[in-house]
Amino acid sequence: MRNRNTNTILRGVSILFLTGALVLTIVSLISYSRQRNNYPATMTIGGVPVGGLNPAEASQRLLEVYTSPIEVEYNNAVIHIDPNVVGFQADIETMLAAADLNRTGGSFWGGFWNFLWNRTQAEIAIPLSDNISEERLRDYLQKEIAARYDLPPSPAQPIPGGTSFLPGQPGQTLDLDRAVRLISDALRSPTNRTVALTFTRSSAARPTIENLEILLKQIVTVSNFDGLIGFYMVDLQTGQEIHFAMDNKQEIPVDPDIAFTASSTIKVPIVTSYLINRGSDLDENTTNIISRVLGKSDNAATDQILEAIDKNNGPVIVTRDMESIGLQSTYIGGFFYVGAPNLLPGRLTPANQRTDVFTDPDPYSQTTPSEMGTLLADLYQCAESGGGALVATFPGKVTQKTCQLMIDFMAQDKLGSLIQGGVPDGTLVPHKHGYVPASDGIVRDTSDAGIVYTPGGNFVLAIYSYHPVNNIWENINPLIGNLTRATYNYFNITSQ
Repeated sequence: MRNRNTNTILRGVSILFLTGALVLTIVSLISYSRQRNNYPATMTIGGVPVGGLNPAEASQRLLEVYTSPIEVEYNNAVIHIDPNVVGFQADIETMLAAADLNRTGGSFWGGFWNFLWNRTQAEIAIPLSDNISEERLRDYLQKEIAARYDLPPSPAQPIPGGTSFLPGQPGQTLDLDRAVRLISDALRSPTNRTVALTFTRSSAARPTIENLEILLKQIVTVSNFDGLIGFYMVDLQTGQEIHFAMDNKQEIPVDPDIAFTASSTIKVPIVTSYLINRGSDLDENTTNIISRVLGKSDNAATDQILEAIDKNNGPVIVTRDMESIGLQSTYIGGFFYVGAPNLLPGRLTPANQRTDVFTDPDPYSQTTPSEMGTLLADLYQCAESGGGALVATFPGKVTQKTCQLMIDFMAQDKLGSLIQGGVPDGTLVPHKHGYVPASDGIVRDTSDAGIVYTPGGNFVLAIYSYHPVNNIWENINPLIGNLTRATYNYFNITSQ
């Protein structure tokens, strides 16, 4: 009787345990199934924790994070940027699809077994999937931030009545490439959504060339010179030009340019033509002759060079060569010796046909500031790069060596006044000056044309002057020096 009751009790207890186990299993299955419908506790999507959330809730959380503005600090300003404005979008559908695959892709029973034993799940990180338009971001940075908050450099300003410039102020410019990287990183971060943008310092700008031109004209106006002056300058780095003329301190047109007596500056075209026609492999005697032409302004030596070009028609060939490179108002009509015939009598040029201005130009030898300056610029370009009008017009005859040789010869003119008087000692100024006394011994024409090499940039100057009564040296020399000094300071603001 006792054994039967005992067996009944044991059987009941077993049934009770089995029933409890079944109930617990069913409850656990239901709990696990519910949990499996949501994302695992250790899952992040695009860096955003989504554990325990269903797909709809996770989507909402991702939208809240990646559509919230980022905060940008720049130049003491705080700017909030809407991600959509700069072309940023988080690809939520793609990330949720990857998260769902991870959530449901594993073994159901394997996951249930881990659930029963309360095993910690490994961290699951679904990477951010996004799209960003760098073009829109750059456009926004330039138009909405740089345009508003950059501090452009202020250019140096000319000092009225002087030859120097007041220094400008450096600027502050957005570091655009770095800004694109920093903001892109912030847009992709769920937590670090504040950015401090950096800037670059830009040096104070050089004055505009228009400001230099105003200063140069002021220098002429306040000078003691009341004759006619023609000025031409070309920036050899940019090709920018300043070209003007003033008669008794009043500006006059320079189109076409004004014909001046070329005087000794015509020796630059003469030697250039010699090198074109006879080559640049010079013997010692020829080298000495050219040095006398350009270094000493020796007229007899100049006639020797003209005769070496052609015994009878050297001046005509020089003129023809200058015409070939576009210099229509530059010519030499005869040799330098007294009584030499004019080989180009009554020659008409665009410059000497003007009726509104008169400089009484020498019928044997004429030029204009712009044409002489253009020739020097061509020589410089040829010497520096092997290009330019001279090389194009005389292929095979003109090389870098030819042009550099010409510039070296011009550097032997050591006058120390006019253009050379307006630059610091030691400045390289290959040039040719000229002045011509009239039959009464009075000088009415003074000129100088040269290439000025400076640390801040190289430039060409060609300055010609005429006075109908007397071109007084004490007036014209300091004027040309001041015009040169102002131009030099324009290119070298920090060392003026």
